Amino acid sequence: MARIDYSDPAKASPRTREILDKNRNANIFRMMAHSPSYFEQYCRLGGAIRHKGELDPVVRELAITRTGILCEAPYEIVAHKRIGKNVGVTDEQNAALDDWQSASCFNEVQRAALTFTDEIVKLKKPTDATFKAIAALLTPAALIELQLSVGFYIMTSKFLETFEIDMQPVTEVVS
Repeated sequence: MARIDYSDPAKASPRTREILDKNRNANIFRMMAHSPSYFEQYCRLGGAIRHKGELDPVVRELAITRTGILCEAPYEIVAHKRIGKNVGVTDEQNAALDDWQSASCFNEVQRAALTFTDEIVKLKKPTDATFKAIAALLTPAALIELQLSVGFYIMTSKFLETFEIDMQPVTEVVS
């Protein structure tokens, strides 16, 4: 059960209701809607991460889901395993993300991105060797997008866990 009540969409401004409706009134967004200006900007950046840019969506979703795993945020893990599946992440890859290092289902770019993700979350920044490895495989734009994706979903995972956001029913799409 969430630590504070979710916002009431019926009491929200028309713009906040519009954004909530676009996001199916998911619990994470109903909580964020307590601060309409932050909520709107969060959704703008989240939309850019998920729908714009050149980073391969499979790489992005593997990194986001791995971030949720490392941050121990079940809501994020469930949501992004589903989103990942919709962009091409295989069931085998989703199942292997807890212990991806021993799995053979990831290609070179995916493995480099997962190493990069692990180090950002665990070490605060990647080692020089890890940075050089992923930088050799991605364009500068894709590298920036990968780092911002991981950072954004660290923040999202911490938000979910801080407020103890309730899981969504399986049929709903979230963050």
